[in-house]
Amino acid sequence: MEYEAVIGLETHVQLKTKSKMWCGCANSFGAEPNTNVCPVCLGLPGVLPVPNDEALRLTVLTGFLLNCEIPRFAKFDRKSYFYPDMPKNYQITQYDKPSTANGYVEFEFAGAGSTNDLSRVRITRAHLEEDVGKSFHFDRNSGLDFNRAGVPLMEIVSEPDLTSPDMAYEYLNALKDILVYGGVSDCDMEKGMVRCDVNVSVRPVGAKDLGAKIEIKNMNSFSGVRRALEYEIPRQIAVVKSGGKLIQSTRRWDDVAAVTEQMRTKEDAHDYRYFPDPDLMPLAPDDAWLAEVKSRVVELPLARKQRFMRDYGLPESDAETFKNDVPLGDYFEGIAKHSKSPKAVANWVINNLRAKLSESSSRRESAPTEASEIDQSRLTSAATDVTLADLKFQPGALLELVSLVETKTISSTAAQQVFAEMFDTGKCPTAIVQEKGLAQVSDTGAIEKFCDEVIAVNPGPANDFKSGKPAALNFLKGQVMKLSKGKANPALVGEILERKLKA
Repeated sequence: MEYEAVIGLETHVQLKTKSKMWCGCANSFGAEPNTNVCPVCLGLPGVLPVPNDEALRLTVLTGFLLNCEIPRFAKFDRKSYFYPDMPKNYQITQYDKPSTANGYVEFEFAGAGSTNDLSRVRITRAHLEEDVGKSFHFDRNSGLDFNRAGVPLMEIVSEPDLTSPDMAYEYLNALKDILVYGGVSDCDMEKGMVRCDVNVSVRPVGAKDLGAKIEIKNMNSFSGVRRALEYEIPRQIAVVKSGGKLIQSTRRWDDVAAVTEQMRTKEDAHDYRYFPDPDLMPLAPDDAWLAEVKSRVVELPLARKQRFMRDYGLPESDAETFKNDVPLGDYFEGIAKHSKSPKAVANWVINNLRAKLSESSSRRESAPTEASEIDQSRLTSAATDVTLADLKFQPGALLELVSLVETKTISSTAAQQVFAEMFDTGKCPTAIVQEKGLAQVSDTGAIEKFCDEVIAVNPGPANDFKSGKPAALNFLKGQVMKLSKGKANPALVGEILERKLKA
């Protein structure tokens, strides 16, 4: 009997707020242990929580981004459990009445041997809760840092629609892109802003009932999720094929040993003794509040990529680049909408502009400076950390450069020189061409003289071409370009050389 995997993910994401969920303590990473704390986030007796309004908005915004329903009634609950990093001995969360429900994520996943298939994973809910503190384990003792306790945390729960480790990996990356695009979270995994619990079971292929659910807790990387599933799925299949029985349980992933290990049998919901938090009023968003949140919805990454391919005729690789680097894509689009050759514009932005920005960034990083902070309010390329607003030339200069190449006023080689000068000085392309004498020679008579001279001094390659060796023509063409100092029209050079040698 063959078996298949059924996978659901619970993704925990820290929200992009300045303060914590229930108090005014800073929501910031890297502070000295136990400095961003107060009686509220430490759970001291007599304190009362006050909801962070921006966290409420970001949760509902996520619901809009994930195509969810937004209920007109939601509430907070207490989830009771004891753990050293949970100062209150309960977590404020949402249980049966969450802020969002019943959505989906669409993403690209190559299944069944094909490419660029669109897959859809249903979202059960995206609900708001609070993060816990962090434990540190030393040689003979442990320490607790409560700076993270009370940070706004959103849990995004998927339906068990995932079927493979690779599909889970692509889903997580697509989800992260959406949240970063929407300004919901920075999703910096090195800072613990995204963590994931994996629910996986196996069943006979074609069966409807789910097998025993095994949960793998607190995965802190997407590649770790994939590797854990690559181990756990065959492990479960081996158990059932050998006549064993799987029971609902919680396991941990040992990244060094590359195995999962059982921690405990799984608790059920009643073990947490959920009940409505008596200190917090239910949420009942009105039309005006929902409209304000919905106004913050942005174009999703997949939609942006598809639009760039559709509207500008870009290949997938170019559209993927502009999807991943939003400021660079915005810069391209600002120019391309005025161009008849958007693909040519994309080539210059991706192959030349991005390289120059990266080169400038390297020089800036290596130079000693007193202040190295970059104003993030300015248009910044995520790939280069150099502001596009720093460019000395106007966007229209790229249109002019593309036109000079397409009208054969300059060669593609000369265009590279013109672009470098544009980047360094901000001068317009036409002025640079005139100053440096880079205009392409298309005069037939002048090019014929160059060709005659090259053929005369290179009789060997000329005879090789006449003897049926077409590659020799490229050598002669290169000599003509060298003789003309790169100014001769390459296409015309090839035509004239071939005509003379065949005569």
